[in-house]
Amino acid sequence: MDTTRAPIRVVQWTTGNVGRQALQAIVASPLLELVGVFAWSPTKVGVDAGELCGIEPVGVAATNDVDELLALAPQCVSYNPLWPNTDELVRILEAGVNVAATAGFITGHALGEVDHQRIIDACAAGHSSIFGSGMNPGFANLLGLVSAGICDRVDSVTVLESVDSTGYGSAETEASVGYGRPIDDPNLPAMVAAGTAVFGDAVRLTALALGFELDAVVCEAEFAQTTEDLDLGYLHIPAGHVAGVAASWQGRVGDRTVVELNVRWRKGTTLDPDWKVEHGYLVKVEGQPCVTTRLMIHPPADFHAETLADYMQLGMIMTAMPAVQAIPAICEAEPGIRTYLDLPLVTPVGFAR
Repeated sequence: MDTTRAPIRVVQWTTGNVGRQALQAIVASPLLELVGVFAWSPTKVGVDAGELCGIEPVGVAATNDVDELLALAPQCVSYNPLWPNTDELVRILEAGVNVAATAGFITGHALGEVDHQRIIDACAAGHSSIFGSGMNPGFANLLGLVSAGICDRVDSVTVLESVDSTGYGSAETEASVGYGRPIDDPNLPAMVAAGTAVFGDAVRLTALALGFELDAVVCEAEFAQTTEDLDLGYLHIPAGHVAGVAASWQGRVGDRTVVELNVRWRKGTTLDPDWKVEHGYLVKVEGQPCVTTRLMIHPPADFHAETLADYMQLGMIMTAMPAVQAIPAICEAEPGIRTYLDLPLVTPVGFAR
């Protein structure tokens, strides 16, 4: 990567949990220059970007005027809303601006056939690229491919994310996969399949990287209930309602599962059944040899945290950084929907201390 070039002009799109971490990273990177910030909330319009993400003022005020942001001639948008909006993405891409996304985007198939094609067409019209990642799906799937790199035969790859997400603090996201619903609600499996659909994209991408031609991609779900009322501040879960969600996205060849991406999320200590969580990521490659890779996450010695929500900041950093660090490569990529299979190795240039 050429570090002597002028910094890449970047617009930060939203400043929620993940967006704040992306914004801080953009400001800190010598390779990137923050030129604008999109504010979804009217209360943030006109506020300095530094104030919005908890750092010193940077001289860039947030706006909700898209035309104003595009007129700044950014080279890339760091796109971190809660959910992807195809109309927004098309407008950005058609304007010739690349996108680094964490909002439910890996290959775009989860958006549906029509919106997927709209994204492809917008990239062609604007000669722009879009890349989606995050921790999971995203980096965790790349870890699976790296783990399989020492095998002369790969039968299957399984990735498990399991965590107590009590401090996550995003009620809308949690509700979308069934948290707080009655444990016998018949709509729960469909809610999980819809709320985690981007994992299906990651299954397809992993299979493509391994050379598997899938016959089917399916989602299976399990749920656990809390035995006591839980008041999480941002979400109230009565006893007998969902406080644990597990989803398994599986890519199958015939009746054999060759790619499996699993998540197991729980809230608190009163879960029934009392699921064990790994507080990290576990990758298992069946083949020759069989490989088990465990990725554990913990704070640095100088990290100050008083609540579970403080520790969840690490999760937001992990979600933001795979996309932020890829911005230089995205801007150099060929137009279109790009994945880890298209980009060179993304490294943390500018973030070594």
